[in-house]
Amino acid sequence: MAPIPDLDTARWDALLARDPAPACGPFLYAVTTQGVFCRPGCPSRPPLRRHVRFYADAPSAEADGFRACKRCDPKGDRAALHAAAIRAACDLIEASETIPSLAALADRAGYARHHFLRLFREITGVTPRSYAESVRARRLQAALAAGDRVAEAVAGAGYGSESRVYEAPGRVLGMTPGAARRGGEGETIRTATAMSVLGPLMVGATASGVCFIGFAEDVEALEGDLRRRFPKARVEPAPEALAATIRQVVAFLEEPKAALALPLDLRGTAFQRRVWEALVAIPFGETRTYAEMAEAIGAPRAVRAVARACAQNHVSLAVPCHRVVGKDGDLTGYRWGVPRKRALLAKERAGKA
Repeated sequence: MAPIPDLDTARWDALLARDPAPACGPFLYAVTTQGVFCRPGCPSRPPLRRHVRFYADAPSAEADGFRACKRCDPKGDRAALHAAAIRAACDLIEASETIPSLAALADRAGYARHHFLRLFREITGVTPRSYAESVRARRLQAALAAGDRVAEAVAGAGYGSESRVYEAPGRVLGMTPGAARRGGEGETIRTATAMSVLGPLMVGATASGVCFIGFAEDVEALEGDLRRRFPKARVEPAPEALAATIRQVVAFLEEPKAALALPLDLRGTAFQRRVWEALVAIPFGETRTYAEMAEAIGAPRAVRAVARACAQNHVSLAVPCHRVVGKDGDLTGYRWGVPRKRALLAKERAGKA
């Protein structure tokens, strides 16, 4: 039987591997010849073992006279400054009637344009332009939901003309401005219900595909969820038309053996759709952390935004947000209850075996 390494040995191995989240737990290391302390994932050249001291936290290292490394920012001071600068830029975008230029945003933040752009993408998950477009889309959606005429809502949201919105309605709102203003008025959403192993199940579908999958609540509550999203749509039972779809979902809940592939009508922001696409890409029977999801879409610092996009997913199972877990494997929250999330994951693991 191999000997169990002591803590300092495990830390040294993690330092050499530049492991930012070592199995031995968080720690910092100081280099006596340089007078600095670092994170284990620091990109600096590895020091000699005899020059290294290990510490549990920054105050302990500072008490021995070491200062924080400027490259890996072990105290998070630089990261906090960056986050504050990007929050200020987001506030400026929110308050502006027109989209501020990249140069104006970077100058206000005090960074070079290329550096500001990289920070903004890392922290928010999108470019400043995409963020500003989402702000305009949100303003437009709010105005349309309040009943404003399309022309007035478009102008008030900061679009130069209606054509800018109509030329790419799916990218802006996930639907045409008229449909958003009508709250689904003029659309027909067919529904079907069934009893599943995890409780009552409802599927809703437009002419474009499935727009809602809910379960584990009574039918009235499930229909209420659907109607809140499409308050003026015509919702009508269509058990025969959706019979094959409902059978497919019920079978998946009973014994999942493969990904639940359905034609979908997904309506969300560009960032949300990036997250949802990444969710669908998670292999059957596996899980990912929110941080791994953020990495997958190229936005490693947008962990909270990823979590919000997961929570705003209306087609559970088909877009498998249940496959996302906390950093330590904790199941965190789930719209339909953590016990059901646990059951789904257990069934998927068993189905993959």
